Amino acid sequence: MDGVPNIRRERPRDARLVALSLAALGIVYGDIGTSPLYAIRECFHSKHGLPVDAANVLGVLSLITWSLIIVVSFKYLSLVLRADNHGEGGVLVLTALVTAGLAERVKSRSVLVALGLFGAALLYGDGMITPAISVLSATEGLQIALPSLTYLAVPLTIVILIVLFMFQRRGTSTVGAFFGPVMILWFLVLAAMGLAGIIRDPGVLAAINPLHGFNFLMRNHLHGYLVLGAVFLTVTGAEALYADLGHFGARPIRLTWFVVVLPALLLNYYGQGAVLLASGGVSTHPFFALVPGWALLPLVLLATVATIIASQAVISGAFSLASQSIQLGYLPRMRIIHTSESVPGQIYVPAVNWGLMIAAILLVVGFRSSSRLAAAYGVAVTMTMFITTLLLYRVMRDRWQWSRWPAVGMVALLLIVDSAFLGANLAKITQGAWFPLVIGLSLYVVMRTWRQGRRYLVSRLNQRSRPIAEFLSTIAADPPQRVAGKAIYMAGNQAGAPPALLSMLQHGKILHQEVAILTIVTESVPRVERELKVSVRNLGQGLYRVKAHFGFMEDPVVPYILALAAEKGLPFTLAETSFFLGRERLLPDRKVGLSLWRATLFAFMSRNATGATAFYHIPAEQVLEIGIQVKV
Repeated sequence: MDGVPNIRRERPRDARLVALSLAALGIVYGDIGTSPLYAIRECFHSKHGLPVDAANVLGVLSLITWSLIIVVSFKYLSLVLRADNHGEGGVLVLTALVTAGLAERVKSRSVLVALGLFGAALLYGDGMITPAISVLSATEGLQIALPSLTYLAVPLTIVILIVLFMFQRRGTSTVGAFFGPVMILWFLVLAAMGLAGIIRDPGVLAAINPLHGFNFLMRNHLHGYLVLGAVFLTVTGAEALYADLGHFGARPIRLTWFVVVLPALLLNYYGQGAVLLASGGVSTHPFFALVPGWALLPLVLLATVATIIASQAVISGAFSLASQSIQLGYLPRMRIIHTSESVPGQIYVPAVNWGLMIAAILLVVGFRSSSRLAAAYGVAVTMTMFITTLLLYRVMRDRWQWSRWPAVGMVALLLIVDSAFLGANLAKITQGAWFPLVIGLSLYVVMRTWRQGRRYLVSRLNQRSRPIAEFLSTIAADPPQRVAGKAIYMAGNQAGAPPALLSMLQHGKILHQEVAILTIVTESVPRVERELKVSVRNLGQGLYRVKAHFGFMEDPVVPYILALAAEKGLPFTLAETSFFLGRERLLPDRKVGLSLWRATLFAFMSRNATGATAFYHIPAEQVLEIGIQVKV
């Protein structure tokens, strides 16, 4: 993803704009583009479904229309996409943006960080449900096309999910070129199906009038309000627009939405409404009812491919979110594999991949239908959208320099819509909506525990460190035995001598001829410019202080750092250097620091985290680890 922000800064012209828009169509709009498979059906055939009559159909279509316009077109495309952090987007990126200047306002910063972390944690719950509900809703088309094969829907979904997740290791670059063309075909088919349906009853076009939606809510009272939980299914992919900002830039995302996606979605939803009215509500799958019998199997096949693409986008997003969380210090180090030499943003995180696969399969087995899964779907995304709106207020005030009352007024209007959807989705807690909340809360606890544990561990290690000036004075007054060679000690403390170096000097009584103390700092920006990445300071007596600065969307690779440091005067080469790393053994202790349960959880995560050697790509044969016991 290096260099991606340039895509956003350069106004793409003609062919480049078309190429970016095509790619955005395949990646960004997969989730929201497959919502027609189940959204209208859930409004009328779920537990809170409505009787099918003209007033209710027009009311639901009106709510869908204005939800797409207000939530997607206005909130995300007009406002949220402007809240970029050096060209990148997403709830964690937004959190880093709004907290960057709040170091002195500790309470405000901690609250905003907590909100951002919880929003990010909730997205993992969404990442588990999206592949399950999307693929299952497509394979359920067999119930109509070939009723005798209905029993194959769940097994076929599981097989597709297994193949999908097993394929992740190979990367998306090999099939990415097909995403855009397939999704163009998908949206064209959606539009054509919708037009065919509208021809049956053009009167459904009256739903563009927002009064139909208002009257629907007034007439149906609580029942109508609860249906908002199903209406929300039409906008569940909106958060992806923001998360994928850095991949494509705002202009291609906006252009694709207004030219292709929004018209196709509205036509299809209106066509489904017309089919429901024409059938008198008999059709339980209005999406598949839009096509004649001969087209059912091809449509099931195309829908399955489209849902796989939608799932791929969510899975890739989960990988990126995990990588950002690791770099920002909210998750322990995990193995990250780059699947493309030309696109650094294409990564594969095995632990996340297998966790999502197991969860998605268990969801399919447990719920067994997309209708039941729909009850669990939405609450996590709604909460994340609500959090995004709260964080947007700080952007309006601090970044865009809006005065207080215009910012309060705008956010209040957005929160009215977010709150309405959130309340309707929370009503589905007993039907399965508890699942993403439990996942989100669990991951939030994990992320907070890791963050607090690392801060406490660093403070404990800093107590064992010594100011570098004091260390230099000590070795000058009582010179240790110097041995030939070059050594690099990695240190979290930017000012002191690391415990591993002090331990080697105390117990080994030796010091290499040339020693560099390397500290890697993750900044609150996505990327750091090359010339600012590394600084080198000669401390004298053969010692050097090296600081490497990376953005939270970059990989801190030590061989690359050494190459940059050599340009700044560090006389080290990778082949001749030994690396000394501290290996902390954590001992939970109820009398020290963290609570016992949190210390135990932190120690468990620390033991199972990927080692620094693999994470920083240091040659394993050149690494020596020095054990340190720390009570937490």
